Amino acid sequence: MGHRLFLATGNAHKLREFQQMFAAAFRGSAEWMVDGAEKLGGMPEVEESAGTFAGNALIKARALRVRAPAGAWVLADDSGLEVAALGGAPGVRSARYAGPGAKDGENTAKLLRELAKVPAGQRAARFVCMLALIGPDGAEKIFEGACAGRIGAELAGGGGFGYDPVFYPEGHTQTYAEIGDEVKNRISHRGRAVEKLVEYLRAAG
Repeated sequence: MGHRLFLATGNAHKLREFQQMFAAAFRGSAEWMVDGAEKLGGMPEVEESAGTFAGNALIKARALRVRAPAGAWVLADDSGLEVAALGGAPGVRSARYAGPGAKDGENTAKLLRELAKVPAGQRAARFVCMLALIGPDGAEKIFEGACAGRIGAELAGGGGFGYDPVFYPEGHTQTYAEIGDEVKNRISHRGRAVEKLVEYLRAAG
């Protein structure tokens, strides 16, 4: 019998990434069924007030778990971009960098404005992902992933979402938005966190 896992997000792009990574990790078997919060009536309103990626991920996971059926697993992701020249900003405010309800393009445009006078050699950044997992028994686990890189001077590529069109992962000449889902899912901050998560889930049976 397979396991059900609900992802605490209303972001369709993020849900698709997780579904792709689980399908690859478990070779497309029906062992794990990954659904989004919409299957449980939508993501509850939460205030991401923890000040850390891990804390915010736990807030979201705990909120959705209240709606999850018995025996289900709940997973929440809190991810963001940390830019060295901006003192680690946008950080936990990555999704609302340009203000509450800001769209991806608005956040990215603000980031490029903030970095307009920063030379190419000083635009180091890293994406961070924290996953909060709550098991059927209520046990909570955190998994971390990160990907170092740099911020480009302009948008490049039509794939991905968020800051993907301006982030060049270390060792690559293409942005997250250009390298394609398969490569991105393998090297990304989220991909690395999911790798640790999958290892734990396999051991847990």
